Formats: sequence, C-alpha cells, structure tokens
Amino acid sequence: MANESDGVIVIDKPVNITSAKVVAIVKQALNAKKVGHTGTLDPFATGVLICCINRATRIARFFLNGDKKYKAVLHLGVETDTQDSTGTITETCDKINFSKNNIQSVCKQFEGEIEQLPPIFSALKHKGIPLYKLARSGKPLQKPARPVFISYIKICKINLPFIDIEVSCSAGTYIRTLCADIGSALGCGGHLKALRRIESCGFTINEAMTLPEFKQLALSQKISERILNMASALRNVPQYFADHTLTKKILHGHVITKADMMPTKINISNSFIKIIDVNQKLIAVLSDQKGSDRYNYCCVFN
Repeated sequence: MANESDGVIVIDKPVNITSAKVVAIVKQALNAKKVGHTGTLDPFATGVLICCINRATRIARFFLNGDKKYKAVLHLGVETDTQDSTGTITETCDKINFSKNNIQSVCKQFEGEIEQLPPIFSALKHKGIPLYKLARSGKPLQKPARPVFISYIKICKINLPFIDIEVSCSAGTYIRTLCADIGSALGCGGHLKALRRIESCGFTINEAMTLPEFKQLALSQKISERILNMASALRNVPQYFADHTLTKKILHGHVITKADMMPTKINISNSFIKIIDVNQKLIAVLSDQKGSDRYNYCCVFN
C-alpha cells in the first residue's frame, strides 16, 4: 500500500523486539519513504513508541526531550551486570524484609533532580561505538553522572522481592539504573525486572496501537484515521495562525520578525512556535532568536 502521509502514529511496542524493528515494520506496511522513532525502548520493554512518518521525521527532535512515564517492576536482592533481567547475576542478598514505610522513604530520596550514572550496557556512544558493545567485548566504560529529574515515584504494589512502581521522569532517565540505585540504597541490591512506558511527550498508552492492530488497519487502508498530522502531533508547542502574507514570506524563506506576528500574546522565549496556514497545515516551526526581534527557522514545509 502506497502512503504519502506525513504524520505521527503511536505504537504499543511488544516485548522481545527492538524499536528499530518496529520502525521497519511500520515503514514496510505503509510503503513510506522514511520512518523514525523518538526514544528507544530496550527489546524487553514495552509501551509507547512514537513513530514519525515521511516529512514528520523532521519534527522528531521536538519529542526527544519530552517527559516520560513508566510502570516498572523492581526485583530486590538480585543484582545483574546490565541492571535488568537480561543480564548475568552478579550478586544476591536474602535480607529483603523491608516495611512499606522503609521502601517509600528510600524511593523519596530519588525524587527531584538527581545525578545518575548511565549504564555501561547502554546505547550511548564513545568515539562512535555503543557502550554495550564495549562492555560485551570486555572493555566496559563508565560515562560521567548527569542530571535527570524524577517528578515522582509511586509505589503501586509490594510483593517482596518484587515492587511495582510508577515513575514520571525527564528524558534521558534510565529506569534500570534507578531500580539498581534504589536496591543499593536499601542495602540489598536490585534490578529492573519489567518495564512498560505508559506516556511519552504527552502521548499515552491509550492512544497506542498494538502491532497487530496497526497491520490490520494498514491492510484495510484505514490507517490514515490513526495518523496524527504534524500540527496536531506537536501538541505541546504553541501555535500561530498565519495569513496568506505571512505564509508566503515563510515559504520564500524571508526574515520573520516580531512585527510579522503581531499582535500575539504567545511567549516563546527559549521555546518554539508552530506556524499553521489557513488550511490548518503545519508550514514551519520557528524559535525565538535571543536579543533580536527575529525568529529562527527550525524547519519549513512547502
């Protein structure tokens, strides 16, 4: 099926498949020229995977720094080299008889801005080589700690040695590292047993399609009903409706100043603004140029 749609779909990634494989399936099913995802999920993880189709790959970067929410299962008393259930067990501890108050108190310590050491088994790169490849070849490399923000850690269920938690966090947060750190703080160690992303950049699991649902809609040529257009997909970006004059200036690459977009009460300092034409189509994303009355072009869609 040929499909020239530009937009975003949300897939509920199944377990034991890479994010790249999901992208390949979407691309083939839609016969799309380009498909990309925003925010990798490990093969053992499931949940929200935002896929950008065709020209929408150009707006993927606006989703990369969005907040995330996860459901996770922490396994206390067992440490692994990867900090998750796919790794080799490196340490065990049978002293895990913690009270709910004790567990809540420790989890509370990790809320707010914290410094987190990225896992040595991760897709982060050193001189172009993913860290997990270095680790598997016996040359593990520890990247320096970096700040992340944990909005909350909610304890959903305790059935020791397992603790079900919900985490709301900034982009770049490693939940397996968080689980390992919570285990260390409790004194027994721990690892991430299961992970499900339930929200990413404002897109929730309720909006996501399973791969079988997606394939069926693609085959029946009804998938267009589930593809969000680019303007709608940038739901957290303030918008400005351009008249014919402004649209023409943008499409010809002219300098855009504050005067071109007056009157507007939109405050886009340190942020972006999406420009919508009279046909409700996204024609550009602009950013404020500090110390100037001009706007910078981020991307333009003819």
